[in-house]
Amino acid sequence: MLKQANERVYTPTTLAYAVRRRDPELVCPAAHTPRETKRLSDLDDHEGLRMHVSLALFYRGGDDGVDPAGVIRRALSEALVHYYPLAGRLREVEGQKLVVDCTGEGVLFVEADADVRLAELEKVGLRPPFPCWDQLLFDVEGSSGVLNCPLLLIQVTRLLCGSFVFALRFNHTICDGIGIAQFMNAIAELARGLPSTTVAPVWSRELLEARNPPTPSLPHHESGVVLSQPPPADDMVMRSFTFRAADLAAIKKSLPRHLHGTATSFEALAAFLWRARTAALELPPGGTASLVIVTNFRTTAEMSLPTGYYGNAVVPLTVLVDPAALRGGSLGDAAALVRRAKATLTTEYVRSNVDELVLLGRRYLLPANMFALSDARRLGFDRVDFGWGEPVYAGPTDTVFGVSFFIAVKDPDGEDAVAVPVVLPRLAMDRFATEVEKLLNHVKPQLS
Repeated sequence: MLKQANERVYTPTTLAYAVRRRDPELVCPAAHTPRETKRLSDLDDHEGLRMHVSLALFYRGGDDGVDPAGVIRRALSEALVHYYPLAGRLREVEGQKLVVDCTGEGVLFVEADADVRLAELEKVGLRPPFPCWDQLLFDVEGSSGVLNCPLLLIQVTRLLCGSFVFALRFNHTICDGIGIAQFMNAIAELARGLPSTTVAPVWSRELLEARNPPTPSLPHHESGVVLSQPPPADDMVMRSFTFRAADLAAIKKSLPRHLHGTATSFEALAAFLWRARTAALELPPGGTASLVIVTNFRTTAEMSLPTGYYGNAVVPLTVLVDPAALRGGSLGDAAALVRRAKATLTTEYVRSNVDELVLLGRRYLLPANMFALSDARRLGFDRVDFGWGEPVYAGPTDTVFGVSFFIAVKDPDGEDAVAVPVVLPRLAMDRFATEVEKLLNHVKPQLS
């Protein structure tokens, strides 16, 4: 039976609670670290990555008497010995090139207590947007800049029931999702008492420098699209949409026979959401509906990125289509386009992309009709265990117009599901929710 729309769409109910914070402190490496300057790669040094990204991990605790904030602070200091560039500061050198000045100044750490229980947070739904999030990760004054600021802000908030929240904000130029998950797992291993981390960090940013001279050999659609004005920010709303295993199975089974046995859940759900969003925004015929798939290339043959590399190692794979063709075609047509875009990932594509970025002066375009998707389900956040078990939620906390994540969550029955936070203008959001239900109603009866 199809679940009601209000069970699928998460808009947080009012839940207010007090949070008491101690003064922020700088946590430095526990031992001496090299004082040096390290260059970022040409892929790190990208206009679109000069921003901070926030993550949340919620843990079920108990009455063991062990303070998670103290355990994590100690392990953080030890982990920074190995990941000492994260304790430095970003500087700009000639040509606005970014480098890390490895000063050892440390990362910001905040300890807090909240008058709320994990069960109360679970009742309203552990999905973005989280109620009172600005209190669970307080924006310390002077910390949100890109240059000459701490690269990480961490807040550990104890809850009334013994559970706790680990919140982290990181400068995206220094690492990607897999990279920051690697660092968080290093902290977790040291917190659990391991003598060393199982994965040694590797810098090696020179591996992703542009060729000399830069010679892009392939088209990169995301670099040449004419920028259009996004809708007004004050009209935007964020909601999370949850897709259960039965929903994903129905979507996949509705695909043509040559796809429904081989299409991945990402391909099927990406196509589904792309069509729904295009309809909700009422993009006019003759224009472009762009899907950008943010894709990790660490395992791509011949890239030779070593195990432990924690810099940015993702590229955008873009597919362009007329909105009328996308809406008028089938879900199978859209899924085939997603699959075709994924197949363009090669070593030469990555090299060409880096070259293109350098020639364009590290420009980043996100047109109003571009929909970027990043799959955060297998980045490693869910494995971060500080000694209290794996988190009950682990992933991004928010997003912006034009960007969504696939986040691994549990449905009310405790089964695996996918949450997708979406930002749209208010009226378009209502249309999007309607489109999602309409499309699912269409595919559900095809389940045997």
